[in-house]
Parts: sequence; C-alpha cells; structure tokens
Amino acid sequence: MTNQTKSQFIAVASITSELSAVMVVAKEISLAAANAKAIAFRAGDKAKGFQPITDFINELAKETIELVTNINIYALVLYRLTVNEFQKTTAYNKFEAAAKMAEGAVYAKSMQDPVDQAKLSMQDCQRQFKRDVSQLLGQLEAVMHHARAARVIAANSRIEASQAGEYLQSLQAVAESVDKAAHTIHDNVQRCRIALSIYRNS
Repeated sequence: MTNQTKSQFIAVASITSELSAVMVVAKEISLAAANAKAIAFRAGDKAKGFQPITDFINELAKETIELVTNINIYALVLYRLTVNEFQKTTAYNKFEAAAKMAEGAVYAKSMQDPVDQAKLSMQDCQRQFKRDVSQLLGQLEAVMHHARAARVIAANSRIEASQAGEYLQSLQAVAESVDKAAHTIHDNVQRCRIALSIYRNS
C-alpha cells in the first residue's frame, strides 16, 4: 500500500469519526431547543422573544443532522474510491514491472497498451477522488455556516434570556449549551477540512 493510499484511508477514517461527534452534538442542540421551548412556554410573556429563537435552534439542528448524514455518504464514497485507487495503482505497478521485464522480448510492444490503460484507469480514479473531495469540502463549509449561525443565535438567546426574570438562568443555560455545541461542531468540521484540503490541490 502506498503512503498516499494510507494517508487517504486515515483521512477518510478520521472524517467519519469527527462527523459522528458532530451528529451527537447536533442531536444535543435539538434536545436543548426542546427544553428551551418548554421553559419559554412556562415563562409566558417574560420569554416572549425567546420562543421564536427555540424554533431557529431546532431547525438549525435538523439541517445540521441532514447535512452530516449526506456528508457521511460522501465519506463512504471516498473510502470506496480509495480502495479502488489502491487496486488500480497496484495493477498499474504490476503491468509496468512486467513491461520492464519484457524489454527486448519479441512481444514486448504488446505490453504497452495494457500499461497505458492501467495508467489511465488509475489517473481517472485519482481525478474522481479529487472531485469528490471538493464536493465534500463544500458540504463541510455548509456545516461551518450552521455552526456560525448557531453562535449568533446563542448570543441573541442570552439577550432575550436577560428579560425572562426568574427563568433567566434556565434560558441562559440553554444559550450556553448551544454556544458550546456550535464551538464543538466548528472544531470538528475544521479538522475534517484540514484532513481533506491536502487532496484537493495534490
């Protein structure tokens, strides 16, 4: 197995791991939204401004979960492409080695076509991997956008919570949990982007 293939396997595995953590956090945000909705309902007019925020939080969590589900499908495709690329690279190396061994033989020229075909097949697989990496990076950017939006919502939640009287602490705890979750998602997705970005331009 080449170093390139090994590093691709590692990158795809680490992405899957990071995305599993993002999925857990997104589900926690959804739960926080449900708790906030219940608290805002009990608070009534004191948390009037907080009530629509809970809907935003819940929608954001749902969209993040959908995005991560789609990204996981892409990660599986990348894994399969990496396996395919490894097989095609191995085949090309074997054909090339056989062609070198056959140099000077009567039928040596007949080896050139299989070598060229194997090389084209390997290069096509490498190009496909890069294309899929670019698409995956675009989807990861969408998750980053959601994380940034969640941080803005958390900031607005703190402001609205300050008007909620005796419910202030409960609602501020929700705002803090959303902010913390957004930070976690941002960090996890950033690690995914770093792991993949080297393949976009390689």
